[in-house]
Amino acid sequence: MNNINQLDLDLLNGYFDSLGEQVVGKMLSLYVQQSELYLKDISQAITNESQQLWQEHCHKMKGAAGSVGFRAVHAKLVSIEKTTESRENKVTELALLVQLNQQAIIAFKLWLAEKANKKG
Repeated sequence: MNNINQLDLDLLNGYFDSLGEQVVGKMLSLYVQQSELYLKDISQAITNESQQLWQEHCHKMKGAAGSVGFRAVHAKLVSIEKTTESRENKVTELALLVQLNQQAIIAFKLWLAEKANKKG
């Protein structure tokens, strides 16, 4: 998947135009920190075999991903949030989620650098 297609560019361009480069950069930094916690919590839910915690933590991360325009991450979370698959399948889904999240972070950083260069 093309990394830039992972992002909601309409949302991000709106943020950039109204809030500026520094605020958008801070949004990404906060998301990166928070997503690490969400991913750790989702992993712990698998370890504890807690469907309730799985859903809660996926739901929280889904909202955060949507708010920073991570379309592919958001879509993945929509598809797995209510899954009652086996523990092994959830481990696989989590690994895919981690990968998508990293790709989206990279895409966001590249997009932000490109926007900043065009502005300057």
